[in-house]
Amino acid sequence: MESDPSSDFIEHKAYARIGLLGNPSDVYFGRTISVSIDNFWASVRLQPSDELLIQPHPIHDLVRFDNIHHLVSRLEKEGFYGGVRLLMAFCKVFYKYCSNKKIDLQGGNFTLSYETNIPRQTGLSGSSAIVCAALNCFLDFYKIRHLVKVEDRPSLILSSENELGIIAGLQDRVVQVYGGLVYMDFNKEHMDEHGHGIYVPMDISLLPPLYLIHAENPSDSGKVHNTVCKRWVEGDEFIRSSIGEVAEIALEGRTVLLERDYSKLATLMNQNFDIRRKMFGDDALGALNIKMVEVARSVGAASKFTGSGGAVVAFCPEGPSQVKLLEEACVEAGLTVQPVKVIPSFLDDGELQAISNS
Repeated sequence: MESDPSSDFIEHKAYARIGLLGNPSDVYFGRTISVSIDNFWASVRLQPSDELLIQPHPIHDLVRFDNIHHLVSRLEKEGFYGGVRLLMAFCKVFYKYCSNKKIDLQGGNFTLSYETNIPRQTGLSGSSAIVCAALNCFLDFYKIRHLVKVEDRPSLILSSENELGIIAGLQDRVVQVYGGLVYMDFNKEHMDEHGHGIYVPMDISLLPPLYLIHAENPSDSGKVHNTVCKRWVEGDEFIRSSIGEVAEIALEGRTVLLERDYSKLATLMNQNFDIRRKMFGDDALGALNIKMVEVARSVGAASKFTGSGGAVVAFCPEGPSQVKLLEEACVEAGLTVQPVKVIPSFLDDGELQAISNS
C-alpha cells in the first residue's frame, strides 16, 4: 500500500508468503522459491506526533481481560506475543543500521500502529510482514529509500526478529520486500562477500493455480527448527545431505517453472515435504500439520508446508475436477481451503535494474 502524499500519515502493507520449494534450506545456505500472496497481509501506519509512541493492537497486544477464562481463551487463540515487541525491536535495529551507515535521520517523532489478518502460527510469515511494512514506512518517513539497497532490506527485517530470539531464514523477508515470485540462492560465498543472497524475480504467470490450506488452531511454526538446526551445526551427515537435496529441488524447480512442466512441479512439491518429514520426524511436525498434507494427497493433489508448519500449499495437476475433490476433502476434515492470490512484484524498473547490476 502506497501512502497518499497529501495525507498526514504514511501507511504500507506487507503480504503473507508461501515457500513453494526449497524450504527450509534458506537457513542453511541453500536455495528456495517463494511467492507473495494477497490472501493475508499486515499493515503499519506511521503518523508524526509530539512523542514517540508504539500503540498496542486492541486484540493482538491485549493486556486487560474480563476474567481468567477470557485471558486463557485469548492466549490459546492468539498466543503470548503481539506486534509491539516486533516494532520496538525494528526501531532499535533500524536506528543502529542507519548509524553504522552514517545515514542521518531527520523527521522528528511519530506514532506507530499496526493491523494484521495473517493467521497466527500458520507458517505464512506474519511476524516479518509487520516488520517489512514498518520498514517501508520508515524509508518514506525519513526519505532514505534511495540509501537502503533493496538487497539489504530482508537482512534488516531478519535482524529485527533475531533481536527477539526468533529463529528464521531470509526467504520470507526477501519475497515480502520484492513481491511476486522469487528464486533465491543463499550461496555461502556470495553471502559472506555481499551480505545477501542472489535474488531473481520471476514472472508470476509461470505459476499454475495453487491452493492454501490451514486449520483454525495450528501448532507453533517456530518450534520445529530447533533439533535440525542443532544437528546441522554439529555436522550431522543425514541432515546436511537432506538439506542439500531440498536446495536442489528449488534449483530444479526454477527450470520446471520456466518450462511450465507442472507434472514435474507436483513431484517436486511432494518430494520437498517427504524429505522434510524424514529430517524433522512426525512428533516435531505435529499430527495436524501432517493431516493437512495427507488430506490434499488423498485426492491426488501435490502438497507441502508453506513454511515451518501450520498451513499447506496444494496443487491439483488434474484441474478443476480435482480441485472440487480437494475442497470437499478439506471441508470434511474441518480445514479451510482457498485459492492462492499471487501479488505481482512491487519493485520499480530502477530497483530491478539495480538488482541485476549488483
